Amino acid sequence: MTTDATGTGLSVVAQQTLPMPLDAQLQCGAGELLALVGPSGAGKSTLLRIIAGLMQPHTGMVSCAGKTWLDTNANVCLSAQRRRVGFVFQQYALFPHLTALQNVEQSCRHLSAGSRADKAARWLAKVNLEGLENRKPDQLSGGQQQRVGIARALAREPEVLLLDEPFSAVDRATRERLYRELAMLRRELSIPTILVTHDLDEAIVLADSLCMLSQGTTLQSGPVQSVISKPVSVLVARLVGFKNIFRGTVTQENGHGGGVIEWRGHELEVDQLNGFNAGQAVHWCIPQSHIVMHRRNRPSRGDRENPLNAVIAELLPMGDNTLVAAQLGKRGRPPVYFSVPSHAANRNSLAEGASVSFSLLADSIHIMPPDRLGRSRR
Repeated sequence: MTTDATGTGLSVVAQQTLPMPLDAQLQCGAGELLALVGPSGAGKSTLLRIIAGLMQPHTGMVSCAGKTWLDTNANVCLSAQRRRVGFVFQQYALFPHLTALQNVEQSCRHLSAGSRADKAARWLAKVNLEGLENRKPDQLSGGQQQRVGIARALAREPEVLLLDEPFSAVDRATRERLYRELAMLRRELSIPTILVTHDLDEAIVLADSLCMLSQGTTLQSGPVQSVISKPVSVLVARLVGFKNIFRGTVTQENGHGGGVIEWRGHELEVDQLNGFNAGQAVHWCIPQSHIVMHRRNRPSRGDRENPLNAVIAELLPMGDNTLVAAQLGKRGRPPVYFSVPSHAANRNSLAEGASVSFSLLADSIHIMPPDRLGRSRR
């Protein structure tokens, strides 16, 4: 094996045009969990297969723990058997004729025959399956089978752990228990962990960083909060769940990085223009949670809060919170969405067709480049 300068982390570059387009890059440090998030067909599972050595891109490089596993330019490609990878599959992939203990022992073949059972039993205990060692997969619940899968992956003493939608086949309560157990187990791991998921909430709960993918292309990578609060494009903003995405024009710069944008005849103060200058068209977004509704008896305290008046186009109670769709200007234009506690909605007599006032906080408006795909919204 050749070595490189990536230390104990994982580095991946993969590019090709067929059979599916790929232009992806990712980095994951030792002890870090990176979530690959994107729609179906984005290339998430393909990247896991490339890391594991189950497929090879036309051009690419995979390095882990200071070793080069793949370098197409140097004609290096280690087989899957020579890569120390722990792989946890969506559908468990356990051997049905073997017990839980025997399934885990399959990953302990690097150890002496006499020590395999003891090692496997210790890993089963770490995933809270003590006492169930002799049960076969059909005698275990879905959550228990997934725990066996995790124990089997880790018993191989891998240099990277790959999780391919490991919690999608279990119910919500079981999934939340597995989240907690994985979070506790990670304290003992000093290897990179890659999680593939469609569920952004799952990624936010479990991951240290996100890699957003679409059509095989890496759109944005970084710490979780940075990606979900500061998307680099309209497409990423949509993928991370923004509903409030609009077009505007920069009209003023204040010399401190911020300024003013024009939107639907309103002048909105913005703390950070992200390098855009007066006269430039931009897109902007704001989280629903950062829009502040005014009480009937408490108006906005200043222009920096960007106070606006609108008509409620839709009101959707959702348990403890109520989703408000506020219409500004011409009908047919996308509304501004925000949520308020349901008791506040009742206290303020919110109803469809009623007037509502709210503020778009200047420090919560995020500026992005114009949407090159043309799917813009005024």
